[in-house]
Amino acid sequence: MSMQTNEVTPIETERWHGLRDARIEYTETVSEVYDEVLQTVSARFVHEGSIGKAEIGGLLLWKRLRADTKWSRKLMDVPDAVVRHHTSTAYVAANDESLPTDEAAAAARSALGALPGFKTGDALASAVLVAAAPERLAVYDRRAHRGLGLLGFDLKSSRGRYGRYMRLIEDLRSLASVHGESWKARDVDLALYWLGGKPSESQALPDKETQ
Repeated sequence: MSMQTNEVTPIETERWHGLRDARIEYTETVSEVYDEVLQTVSARFVHEGSIGKAEIGGLLLWKRLRADTKWSRKLMDVPDAVVRHHTSTAYVAANDESLPTDEAAAAARSALGALPGFKTGDALASAVLVAAAPERLAVYDRRAHRGLGLLGFDLKSSRGRYGRYMRLIEDLRSLASVHGESWKARDVDLALYWLGGKPSESQALPDKETQ
């Protein structure tokens, strides 16, 4: 798509139709209260400028990730003040309007990297970052990754993936804008999530990405 002429190719039109339909199906199928935990954690982020282990535990449940892991035990051994230090740094980076969204996302993701459970894998980290900047960032998980693949995008899983993911999210937001829709990054990730999994399984399968 030309950002100057807003010319949309047939492939991009097909992508948009897939995203739009997936977003509609998600809204029609998933309870409107499902994101209450995310919203509560986000409110605490805004009020306090950081979150601790209790809030991360809530996001772990919200993402339906496993808690019976070595990293979760190691995280529990980290003082809450240290956890808050790193999440505070991530909060500032995620909301740094002087940086393009993908660069802010990459910086915020890097800020979490010292914590157990956040060294590899972006599922839980992205949940924390969306709580930090809900109007700007998007959740990453294996379903969203697969959804991108179904749309013809090749997102590499090497280091720095979350920043690259957010670059694609922004491209798809631009595509929505060309079609007259004002989508947030969260709208795109929900569409990708639904697109990347069978509707009958979308609420039944946990995100099994290792941390």
